[in-house]
Amino acid sequence: MDRTSPADGFPDARSRVLAWRALVLGSLAQTIVTIVVAGPAFLIPLLREKEAFTLATAGTAAASTSLGMVFTLVIWGAVADRRGERIALTAGLLACAAATALGVVLAQAGALHQPLPLIGVLALAGAAGASVNSATGRVVAGWFPRSQRGTAMGARQMAQPLGTAIAAVLVPPLAAATGVLGFFLVTSGLCLAIGIACWLGIVDPPRPARAELPDPADADAGGAGEGAKTPAPEPAFSSRPADEENPYRADSFLLRIHAASALLVIPQFAFATYGLVWLMDSQGMAAATAGLVVGAAQLAGAGARFAMGRVSDIAPSRVVVLRIVAWFACVLSALVAAVSLGLLPVVAAIVFIVASAASVADNGLALTSIAEAAGHRWSGKSMGIQNTGQHIVGAGVGPALGLLITAGGYPIAMLCVAVAPALASFLVPKADVERS
Repeated sequence: MDRTSPADGFPDARSRVLAWRALVLGSLAQTIVTIVVAGPAFLIPLLREKEAFTLATAGTAAASTSLGMVFTLVIWGAVADRRGERIALTAGLLACAAATALGVVLAQAGALHQPLPLIGVLALAGAAGASVNSATGRVVAGWFPRSQRGTAMGARQMAQPLGTAIAAVLVPPLAAATGVLGFFLVTSGLCLAIGIACWLGIVDPPRPARAELPDPADADAGGAGEGAKTPAPEPAFSSRPADEENPYRADSFLLRIHAASALLVIPQFAFATYGLVWLMDSQGMAAATAGLVVGAAQLAGAGARFAMGRVSDIAPSRVVVLRIVAWFACVLSALVAAVSLGLLPVVAAIVFIVASAASVADNGLALTSIAEAAGHRWSGKSMGIQNTGQHIVGAGVGPALGLLITAGGYPIAMLCVAVAPALASFLVPKADVERS
């Protein structure tokens, strides 16, 4: 067998090929589903001008994909744990293609001019696409060795800001030309194509052997002729092997990561949902220019995720890197609030790009820590719980921040956003935990 060098970390050449194939296809799937999830935020100007939605109502529509994900993330994670990443990933992508195709049908029928039908179909698309979050995280963490896992997860997590950047550039002109119909038509085709590609190209990573109790028949045979008694079989309610124990009962590590990540997602969703309208309303930018700034911010965020993943592989502790990222997110979010006080479009663009990058840099770090702390048989469910908490909070950011902006303006709203990562820094655990 063609074996790689020990420094490579892979047991053989085939494992390396399958790992990188899973990373590429998983990242593409995450990018496309992110366009589905983040794209509605860039429909807000259209919904306000053409459909007469209020800012809070438009923000609710933009957050409805995240709301839909809340109800299925843990379920998809359990499917990935029990049935494999390939099945969960493909089923979710094809279901997302069907949900966005329903959006095409409803748009052509003129049924999406009211908030409730639009929110419903977007929530359905989010619920279907949620499979990608847990399944791609599991498949990447499962194939890559620990020495490369943070970098690989950082690369996979680049897909989310890249998808948001594509949505920022693609959706506004598409909406101007075709309304919501074009958004649903394009996303349906993309989800169908990548769903088929993942079914053909993804291979589930190997799973650790399950610890088994001794077979009474073996004990019987081994003791024959020696007068040994056959030991009584273990009762059905006996304690599970160590590698199957619930990691949430072992310590508070996972719960603290979940809580910190839920707070850290507030600036991320705030900038992704209201970044475009903030640049337009507070800095007087045209929609096209603002879209380019948002796209640049998301590209910077993709680079930040990859860089932090690599740093976490080199650093003594992933959670220490996570805490530092939280501090930066706090300071930079406060700078966004300060810039909101004046008309400084160039400064505002630079601050927004850097703050947006900091707001998304934590995701890969947190998911890698969760995959390692949860162990193989719990990682899918734990990633589902992680993303559920984030999307519950994220779904509330749209309407809550919309009301806050309407009542107190952007400076106060963005200052409130800066408080969340400050609180998160105190919840980050002090040291890493790793289970098999």
